[in-house]
Amino acid sequence: MAGTDRGGQQGRERARHWQFAELPGVDLLRARYIRKEFVRHTHENFVIAAIADGVEVFHHGGGDQYAGPGALALVNPDTPHTGRAGVPEGWRYGAVYPPPDVVAAIAAETTTLRGTPGFVSPVLDDPYSARLVHQVLRATDEGNALAADTLLRVAVTRLLRLNGGTLPRREVRTAGARAAARARAVLEERMAAPPTLEQLAAELGTSPFALLRAFRDTYGMPPHAWLTDARVRRARKLLDEGTAPSEAAVAVGFTDQPHLNRHFSRIVGVPPGAYQRERKNVQDARPGLLVPSKAWQYNAPQPSQQPLTPPTDPTVPSYGTPSAWGSPSDSPDSPSA
Repeated sequence: MAGTDRGGQQGRERARHWQFAELPGVDLLRARYIRKEFVRHTHENFVIAAIADGVEVFHHGGGDQYAGPGALALVNPDTPHTGRAGVPEGWRYGAVYPPPDVVAAIAAETTTLRGTPGFVSPVLDDPYSARLVHQVLRATDEGNALAADTLLRVAVTRLLRLNGGTLPRREVRTAGARAAARARAVLEERMAAPPTLEQLAAELGTSPFALLRAFRDTYGMPPHAWLTDARVRRARKLLDEGTAPSEAAVAVGFTDQPHLNRHFSRIVGVPPGAYQRERKNVQDARPGLLVPSKAWQYNAPQPSQQPLTPPTDPTVPSYGTPSAWGSPSDSPDSPSA
């Protein structure tokens, strides 16, 4: 990863983006960034990022949001946002990216939310939840599937109860929004060889600037930025399937692998080669890595029974992960290279 002007181990940017076989579909990230800047992009999954040190700034919903130690950056699926350091020393964080169907199932079981659940505010200051996120990552490092699954469900339940709501349905009503949706479909279908803005507008029977405004209003970014984001998404799927980065680059419309590397790193946070190696590790992993300790089995909370206020005598299992009502006792892990 890139070095910094600080020098030494503490001044290096490091990141690991991986999956755990027992949490299917959930992306995991542990990183320290200093000069990294994430371009405007979206995720198909939810973003639950717990800040351990420093400050992250991300543009979301028309303004800059700031998340410091003990806070969480929360982004709903398909919501454009950016990311950068808010202080000279950068920021260190751990993140989980649960799919919408997982969050919806947890919400249906443990909350009163109806419709499509999501987060109301993009920043929540809650050290308890932040530590739960870090401990999900720790449990995956140790191969403790029961702990990882339970802690993830407890964390999502708590966040939905503290900061959850029903997401509005996106309805295509105006002519401009309908043109934007058709343009998006064309770009997705012809990703490797897309038309120019003028050609696209002509195909849809509108003008270039009218289409540009409608697309930006509907999807939060201009067509070319959306296309780059979509290409990276598709490249991720190809890499997951075992396609070589050089072949994936050409397949999605990038000129070559360095072109893919540049955009992939600015959206995913790690280069495509490192991303694919971690995916291969998951595919090669055998199920049932470790047997959970008896202490965890006896003390693991049921997500549907999570109170939000601690009782007078909290119990912390010997595993080192928190009970549903006790304060988490472990410090967040340092990111792995």
